[in-house]
Amino acid sequence: MKYQLTGKPDFALAEVTLGAGEKLTAETGAMVAMTANMQIETKSKGGLLGGLKRMVAGESFFTNTFHAEGGEGSIKLAPSAPGDVEAIELHGQTYFMQSGAYLAHVGEIEIDAKWGGFKTFFAGEGFILLKISGTGTVFFSSYGGLKKVTVNGSYIVDTTHIVAFPETITYNVQPVGGLKATFLSGEGLVCRYTGQGDIYIQTRSAPAFASWVNPFRPVKQKDKS
Repeated sequence: MKYQLTGKPDFALAEVTLGAGEKLTAETGAMVAMTANMQIETKSKGGLLGGLKRMVAGESFFTNTFHAEGGEGSIKLAPSAPGDVEAIELHGQTYFMQSGAYLAHVGEIEIDAKWGGFKTFFAGEGFILLKISGTGTVFFSSYGGLKKVTVNGSYIVDTTHIVAFPETITYNVQPVGGLKATFLSGEGLVCRYTGQGDIYIQTRSAPAFASWVNPFRPVKQKDKS
């Protein structure tokens, strides 16, 4: 398997070339284009229970698996939202990702749902995180550009900018400061990471963008007649 990431960081595209016997599993709707010899199979990995777990984690119930016939083949993949795409190589490690970040993978990768606890819910991230482990290449996406930060000790990230982090790092959601800073600074809750490893953050926040757009929405006037 070979891949190239183009269009970074605004409108990223993953171009993946598969050799004989190689398979790529992707989120439904992620395929942009592919060579004519690529074949597709749609199924719910892990059966009904696996599909339901994926749904509660913000992913599709079904996944698409692609492979090339009669020689090498290639496929282009992109996320639904404008932003970046990155790839990580797993060799038995586990990464946690925000819901909706997973795009595709090649190799023996398991995707499960992890209970994030009430702290992630109040931080605006929901109850469920994606738990991704195994051996292979995982492609994931963000809203805005993706930045890798190497943590060695402690590091603080706004909760709406978190994309992915390894199991080796512990996290704790907490207020950004005192009572005044928490409610008036516009930052609210943050996530404090402790340990060693590479975390991935996104340069834009979807909730912040939604709040910015909201005043410009057309409002339907009520008929007073």
